[in-house]
Amino acid sequence: MTEHNRPKPALQAPGWRWKALPLFFALAALSLLVACRSAPQPVLGGGMLRADPTPSADWSADMARFAAEDATGDAASLPSARPVLFTGSSSVRLWETLATDFPGVPVLNRGFGGSQVRDATWHLGLVALRYRPRQVLVYAGDNDIDAGRTPEQVLADVQALVAALRAELPDVLVGYLAIKPSPSRVEQLGRQQAANALVREWAATQEGVDFIDVATPMLDATGQPRAGLFLDDRLHLNADGYALWRGIVAPYLAGAR
Repeated sequence: MTEHNRPKPALQAPGWRWKALPLFFALAALSLLVACRSAPQPVLGGGMLRADPTPSADWSADMARFAAEDATGDAASLPSARPVLFTGSSSVRLWETLATDFPGVPVLNRGFGGSQVRDATWHLGLVALRYRPRQVLVYAGDNDIDAGRTPEQVLADVQALVAALRAELPDVLVGYLAIKPSPSRVEQLGRQQAANALVREWAATQEGVDFIDVATPMLDATGQPRAGLFLDDRLHLNADGYALWRGIVAPYLAGAR
């Protein structure tokens, strides 16, 4: 049998492509939904932008402590109006001399240990907005990188935090303290520095947003974290570490300008 005499396969119905379109669009929509759900998405709640909380994070005890301090006046040097507010993770929470390190500046410590940038955004009403601060200083990103967040995600989380602050307090000044290098997380140094570079570059384009480089002076001549700035856990700052931070941060504070 010659080629031209062989039976030809049955032609597909002319409308098959149109019938397949609904399935195509359904699969595309499903893929988009999965992608959106896997990324941190700021959501609208309580009149302000908020980010998804970190998985399995419960900061209710910290929020109750802040509320109790506000009610009883136990918080060190509770300012009466428009404080310079520090929030973020344990490097802020453990800054026990914060109230006296910046004379003449009405500082308030609202750090909660172990938190990430997204946690500060989620609880922004309780840790910051309720005090109507003139300036917010944030140290976060350290735990984020340790938990597997990428530098790009840290940047997006910082942008969401600033947007949430500015949605309620349009004129608030914001300072982001760079992710610190530490001996216990030295293997993360490259990702920490990449996140710092992204935030620094973005902050330079924003009015009233400062990137405060506390990280570079914490490195020795070989580019490694200076062990003498840390407690025995090799993660948290000792008195010398906080003294270094005090000198770097002081010129950025609203009360010092």
